[in-house]
Amino acid sequence: MRIKLNSIFVEDQVQALKFYIEVLGFIKKTDIPIGEFRWLTVVSPEEQNGTELVLEPNNNPSAKIFQKEIFEQGIPATSFAVDNIYEEYERLRKSGIIFTMEPTEMGDTILTVFDDTCGNLIQIYQI
Repeated sequence: MRIKLNSIFVEDQVQALKFYIEVLGFIKKTDIPIGEFRWLTVVSPEEQNGTELVLEPNNNPSAKIFQKEIFEQGIPATSFAVDNIYEEYERLRKSGIIFTMEPTEMGDTILTVFDDTCGNLIQIYQI
């Protein structure tokens, strides 16, 4: 058993794709029209055959409530690994990203949390 797909709800697939590509640096893997929405995934350029992140439209009322509630509670929707968290933090901060948590050491891990502008908090971490 392997993890090949992970998904997050997004308010606007076009805006989310732009953010995840232009700001975070992912690349588009799959883009298939499905009615008014798309099966839209991005991957890390470092692992193009690795786990895909589905940019799932939050048009379902339950999805909207879930997304809103975990955001308001400060819970990240997902987490990404980085090699140097301090460099990534500075790069993203200079891009205008709003962080809800400064880089913080927790045992052997350093993590930080930011707003992805698509309705989610995202955690990045370095081990």
